[in-house]
Amino acid sequence: MLRTLWAHKLRSFLTMFGIAWGVGSLLLLVGLGEGFRSGNRKELNSFGEDIMFIFPGRAPAVAGNMSSGRLYKLTYQDYRDIEKEAPHVRAVAPVINRQDIREVSEFGNTNGEVFGVLPHYNTIRYLPIATGRWLNEADEAQKRFVCVIADEMLKNLFPGGRVAVGNSILLNGVRFEVVGVVKRVGHGDDNQTNNRVFIPMSIMRQFFPLKGSTEENAVSLLNYRPRVRSEHEIAKQEVRKIVARNHGFDWRNEDSFEEWDTIRNAEAVGKIFDAMDIFLGGVGLVTLALGAIGIINIMLVAVSERTREIGLRKALGATNRSIMAQFFLEGAFLTLMSGAIGMAGAALIMGLMSGMADGAPGFDPPTMSYMSATVAIGTLALAGIVAGLYPARKAAMLQPVDALRQE
Repeated sequence: MLRTLWAHKLRSFLTMFGIAWGVGSLLLLVGLGEGFRSGNRKELNSFGEDIMFIFPGRAPAVAGNMSSGRLYKLTYQDYRDIEKEAPHVRAVAPVINRQDIREVSEFGNTNGEVFGVLPHYNTIRYLPIATGRWLNEADEAQKRFVCVIADEMLKNLFPGGRVAVGNSILLNGVRFEVVGVVKRVGHGDDNQTNNRVFIPMSIMRQFFPLKGSTEENAVSLLNYRPRVRSEHEIAKQEVRKIVARNHGFDWRNEDSFEEWDTIRNAEAVGKIFDAMDIFLGGVGLVTLALGAIGIINIMLVAVSERTREIGLRKALGATNRSIMAQFFLEGAFLTLMSGAIGMAGAALIMGLMSGMADGAPGFDPPTMSYMSATVAIGTLALAGIVAGLYPARKAAMLQPVDALRQE
């Protein structure tokens, strides 16, 4: 069998190239699509799972007339009311955010963000602890001067791998003990979460209240999660009703709310990636089909050219079954060998892309889909074997003298 394939090197190479190209292209396209989907999912999850935001907004002073709008701030009371009155909200947490506070340590200084939060804030936002601990109920109740810093803040305030936990930093001259460090979240350097200091809400309200607000106990925003993912629109409606009631405007006015619903974003992005998968899969299938057509053409020509060889073998005593078995083995060998080469080529390109795309936001390195590989190789194997067996069977059914006369 190998001698026969080697005797027709160009034909064998073209057949193998068609199979390898079809398999490799399909695997690469599917892998790229899944890489984009997985990376985007991780990017959204770096904020928190099923997280929703509501910010201060602008309500009309006269119903239906946004030109007469008035600004309103969210308050700590809004948080308390949502916690008590919104049954479809699993958890809600207020945030006071200041960006004008100077952070200083014994080893460095920087300007980042200071967040005043409650202890359960980390059940809503994704804030994995690298060393130390998160804020607890005693910190809040006893108004302890403690803080948790994020990864970028650690590098700025404690450079050179210095230990932060147990040391102190100054926030506008007020001393805080570092009790924990948050692991780096997200990809790249553009995630603001990595450049934050978290302190108890009670301390934030006392020493660093929200600037420029005449509203008592104003907060920067509210984070919340629905009871279950499918109820996020119901939870949003409950939150809107409470905020609108507390601030005296109609909750049905969409323009009065500034929000960010990561669940809706994820669903929209999911639809985009579904369409991308269909497109990439379609391109891969077309490539696969073209490879199959090429294999069929080559196999048909190959068998036609070998009709005289088949006649000679029959004259020497070869049976129809042995002739069919020869073409079956040749087709199976070419397909499996070429499929393996295609898989190896796709894996090599994916490996190179993994190094180039490391840390790219919203993109995970493509990975091999063995199910797609099995389908691709099986499809091309079927095409190649059928294309070889059909004319081989016709030739094998001829009388040896008739086969020998074929040109």
